Amino acid sequence: MSQCPIDHGAARAPNGCPVSPEAAAFDPFGDGYQQDPPDYVRWSRDQEPVFYSPQLGYWVVTRYDDIKAIFRDNLTFSPAIALEKITPTGDAANAVLASYGYAMNRTLVNEDEPAHMPRRRALMEPFTPAELAHHEPMVRQLTREYVDRFIDAGRADLVDQMLWEVPLTVALHFLGVPEEDMDLLRQYSIAHTVNTWGRPRPEEQVAVAHAVGNFWQLAGRILDKMRQDPSGPGWMQYGIRRQREQPEVVTDSYLHSMMMAGIVAAHETTANASANALKLLLQHPDVWREICDDPALIPDAVEECLRHNGSVAAWRRVVTRDTDVGGIPLSAGSKLLIVTASANHDERHFADADLFDIHRDNASDQLTFGYGAHQCMGKNLARMEMQVFLEELTARLPHMRLAEQRFTYVPNTSFRGPEHLWVEWDPARNPERANPAVLAPRDAVRIGEPTGGSVGRTLVVAALVPAAAGIVKLRLAAPDGRALPRWAPGAHIDIECGQTGISRQYSLCGDPADASAFEVCVLREADSRGGSAWIHAHLRTGDRVRVRGPRNHFRLHESCRKAIFIAGGIGVTPVSAMARRARALGIDYAFHYCGRSRAAMAMRDELVALHGDRLHLHVRDEGQRADFASLLDTPDDATQIYACGPARMVEALEACCAAWPEDALRVEHFSSTLGTLDPSKEQPFTVELRDSGLTLEVPADQTLLTALRCANIDVQSDCEEGLCGSCEVPVLAGEIDHRDVVLTRAEREEGRRMMSCCSRGKGGKIVLGL
Repeated sequence: MSQCPIDHGAARAPNGCPVSPEAAAFDPFGDGYQQDPPDYVRWSRDQEPVFYSPQLGYWVVTRYDDIKAIFRDNLTFSPAIALEKITPTGDAANAVLASYGYAMNRTLVNEDEPAHMPRRRALMEPFTPAELAHHEPMVRQLTREYVDRFIDAGRADLVDQMLWEVPLTVALHFLGVPEEDMDLLRQYSIAHTVNTWGRPRPEEQVAVAHAVGNFWQLAGRILDKMRQDPSGPGWMQYGIRRQREQPEVVTDSYLHSMMMAGIVAAHETTANASANALKLLLQHPDVWREICDDPALIPDAVEECLRHNGSVAAWRRVVTRDTDVGGIPLSAGSKLLIVTASANHDERHFADADLFDIHRDNASDQLTFGYGAHQCMGKNLARMEMQVFLEELTARLPHMRLAEQRFTYVPNTSFRGPEHLWVEWDPARNPERANPAVLAPRDAVRIGEPTGGSVGRTLVVAALVPAAAGIVKLRLAAPDGRALPRWAPGAHIDIECGQTGISRQYSLCGDPADASAFEVCVLREADSRGGSAWIHAHLRTGDRVRVRGPRNHFRLHESCRKAIFIAGGIGVTPVSAMARRARALGIDYAFHYCGRSRAAMAMRDELVALHGDRLHLHVRDEGQRADFASLLDTPDDATQIYACGPARMVEALEACCAAWPEDALRVEHFSSTLGTLDPSKEQPFTVELRDSGLTLEVPADQTLLTALRCANIDVQSDCEEGLCGSCEVPVLAGEIDHRDVVLTRAEREEGRRMMSCCSRGKGGKIVLGL
């Protein structure tokens, strides 16, 4: 008892747990939480990830896995209190609201099943990427018009002068609402936020109630006018038309509530997210310069901004049955504040979570939009607007900087963005004064989650030297000398080869401890599909190339006692890094390297020097062919085999290892045609998305990945050939026709995951954990 960090004489939570001093002091309305929610609850993520707040009367949850599990189970963890006033108001304020006939009902945000999903499905279509595309020209035009107003001033408050009004105008356009008085709607929107998630003082509550009541009546008047002619393009008109088809699903009270909630949800979160993003980027001038120089990085920057400093800090849930979260027992009726901003900084899920890294390959795992059946439907509208804002500002004001200021926030638990964002610049340096082409039309932005193919960085070729006959070794470093991401043996990077859009994967072959550069060896393939031929013909020292990764689906199990490494030709690249690591760890290993001739064997002298007698060269021209049958004739439970090389070599190894323990042989592949889609030979199948509550049909001429994207479900992807593993999705039930070369034999037989770009369901139906 003397070592327990909790004061057992302190107050106790409803389940009897003593309340720690930190939990007792938790105040989400204070400046600490408002300025930096993830840092404010860092102690909780580290020590007490589920705690009771006596001040709030809520259980607070701060770790990623716990919060995602809560989002996943919306039956046990009901969203019913998501729009409940977190601070009860007095009789006077309640009487004011009643005088306006205020009757806010359930919406998509806080509705339980079985009512929620039919309504979500009925109203989903306008939010899909294909339907959102026609809004982009209007967003672009509006953004340019607002920038025009202050471009020559040298100083602006981006919140007041652009970031509030443009998203509000876009929201009204999307909803089909006539543009009303912007200042009035801003006042109403803030009042709605304070009324629901804030802590207004007693003397403020009546004024807030009047604003909310007026907002409610305005929404009703607009809706009544729309009913007279619901043929317009807006989402509310779409809802009215759907009401005629499904009156029991899309009801009158539902539409009125959604009109009011939609005006807030469609613009306030985007306005705040955009202000947070620009503040964060300008606080990191090196990153700001990077996206100014390379606008292709903007989708990745948006996603990392949403993770690192999103506009939604927390959501709320209520427990419907006795359960536990993070090992803490909770009784039915317990209220939860789930701090998504904290989840987005959880080191257990995001490496170097506090680091602002726009090249992070799992930034889109962020929970700012929620997850599952109640994930924000407008997420891709927000992403699109943020991309347009950054494209326009980086092109027209790349020399912009933050002005000296103290950032303030509207005190509340859930929605945050700076009330003002002052920036400065020298108008004489505006690029468009010297180069009107800055204002030329731009290509359409990507609508939806960034693909793995877009998460990249520009590196410089620090060295390019021959490594063997027909092989060059590239050393790629950051232009500014910064350290590159950590990687483990077996990892690969993708190199974009010229302007053709071709991307090819190359295994890293240097020292994983060297963070100053990536090293790869590239063989000039006789039947090159364009990648290796371009590198050999065009790349020179000092050139810049676009690189993605590293990613790893060919890992060395560092706990193994004995390893056999087998490389054929250029397949030596990942295996060489593995053997280097095994040597450093003291693993008992042998390294077999097969090649056509000594002159064609990359890194031969380096490997001989490093591995000595453990290295066995098998040179075909010298009659030294490898005898895999003899090498692998005796299965050994303690030995792992790692191999990379031509398909014929891999097939021979698989045959020799048939009697070995399952997955003793681990293989890296160069290419695959298993995922090639032939509609004439495919069968359609059904996929149930358990977490999202959707059921989709995947026709014979469509991949699962495409079907998911059409349903507005975020899934990463890159190679789309079944090689890289970035599009992996969890399988809960059903038989899978695996067509990737990523999963091991045991993983395929287990049937708990699949690659959505190429693999398909068998037997009619599969169930995914999405």
